[in-house]
Amino acid sequence: MNAERLLQVYEQISEAPDAIARLRRFVLDLAVRGKLVEQDAANEPAIELLDRIAEKKVRLFEVGAIKKKPELPPVARCDQPHPLPSNWIWVRFANIVDFSAGRTPSRGDTSYWNTGDFHWVSIADMVDGQVVSETKETVSEKAKKEAFKSDPAPAGTMIMSFKLTIGKMSRLGVHAYHNEAIISIRPHLAELDPYLFKVLPDLARGGETKGAIKGVTLNRESISNILIPLPPLAEQHRIVAKVDELMALCDRLEEAGKTREELRDKLTAASLARLTAPDTTAEDLPTHAAFALKALPALTTRPDQIKTLRQTILNLAVRGKLVEQDPADEPASDLLEQIAEDRDRLSKKGEIKKQKPILPLDDSEVPYEAPENWQWARFNEIAAIQSNLVSPKGYPDMPHIAPDNIEGWTARLLPYVSVKEAGVFSGKHSFSAGSILYSKIRPNLAKVTIVDFDGLCSADMYPIRAHIHREFLVKFMITQAFVDQSVSEDNRVAMPKINQAALSNILIPVPPLAEQHRIVAKVDALMALCDRLEAALTTTATSRTRLLESLLHEALEPVTDTLEAAE
Repeated sequence: MNAERLLQVYEQISEAPDAIARLRRFVLDLAVRGKLVEQDAANEPAIELLDRIAEKKVRLFEVGAIKKKPELPPVARCDQPHPLPSNWIWVRFANIVDFSAGRTPSRGDTSYWNTGDFHWVSIADMVDGQVVSETKETVSEKAKKEAFKSDPAPAGTMIMSFKLTIGKMSRLGVHAYHNEAIISIRPHLAELDPYLFKVLPDLARGGETKGAIKGVTLNRESISNILIPLPPLAEQHRIVAKVDELMALCDRLEEAGKTREELRDKLTAASLARLTAPDTTAEDLPTHAAFALKALPALTTRPDQIKTLRQTILNLAVRGKLVEQDPADEPASDLLEQIAEDRDRLSKKGEIKKQKPILPLDDSEVPYEAPENWQWARFNEIAAIQSNLVSPKGYPDMPHIAPDNIEGWTARLLPYVSVKEAGVFSGKHSFSAGSILYSKIRPNLAKVTIVDFDGLCSADMYPIRAHIHREFLVKFMITQAFVDQSVSEDNRVAMPKINQAALSNILIPVPPLAEQHRIVAKVDALMALCDRLEAALTTTATSRTRLLESLLHEALEPVTDTLEAAE
């Protein structure tokens, strides 16, 4: 292993996604290839160890401790996954251990269950590499006699899942039964136990799986034939000690990484929070903004961290702190009066429905103080929530939009299909080009988008027509300030959806129309910058991952040009 090279680039690879998990797998991969510790020619060869295992197996059968099973053939050279040191040997799992699956007593007989007599282990009770001392369920003495017809597996027994989460490995800390998706493992030689406990999970995951109704599984034949690289017993002890040492190091690296990421997140949040703090004045804002922009490159290492930056930009925008106010702009109060007059005129002509009464606005409701020429308004003052229950022309070949077709917190419209392709046969919630579509179901209350085509939406969405700049309204609808209002106790209803009355009463900050246009343009420009930052971080993460993979590959199969190509 090129340890010096690994150390040289550690700072780069440590930021790679799942770097520690990959290092853990790498340690185990080295272990089963005989590359983790040195071989000792004085050790008893594995072939002689295998003879001793076979002798012990015969004795166990003679005293009735195990049942006689057919001997499996040696591992042919063509079936060997990779070369091994000369004093190792490939063996089949069932030639060195005895194993048995558990069972689940009838759920229809309540007398079998939860009496506290015996622990009963399910996969959910297991934690990889840990001891199971508590179980969610127990079984009775009656279940022991009638369902299991045997004693529970003793404490200390290795257990492994072989269905769904294949290779999940634990050790019993108590006497216990377990379900049929788990096997108890009893090595013919007890000395094999520590080595198998370390290496078996990854080896099992590489076994020949079968398809099942709920996922993949190993059957008895495929479990029996799991290939085990068997080292000399003395080397097994050295391998286990070295694996424990390196896994403890990985634990420390993982904890240090978490601490580092938590600190970065806190520093990022703190620097951005100053921009939107209530006591931040217009004079302070440039200084705080300059500090945040200078600090962000060092603090931001993951694409998901850009979400915080996006929200900060939006929060500045809807608080009037992103662009300058212009005293020459028509005040928002005039805009709202004009909207009300237009709505009344169209209502009298019968072109739109009559507006429902608007609740008076109390200053105590206002989420934050807006600039002087802005005004707070109820949602139904500046937008119309539509419910067009009709089958428009073109049904069922028109586009169908559901909450799953919208990315939360960004207003991006994701790929969608037609009504026919969606398999919707009763959808009659139409929308027209220029509408805002808003998800009314929790927890998707930050899913909103603008559509530039006619179509149908699911019953879980509101089509909305904006009377102010629609893109400004959408940008406010993906801020935390809007979402907080939508899930507040005042707006909470029995159903897991926000109803029209609750949505109608949400407060919206309304800038002058000219400023709305300036805000939208500025936000779009900054969001494009966020897109580029996000893409750059994704590229960096990919490069780090490739570098890590290259280093690990070089350690296993040295190739001179691989690392340079990855860099």
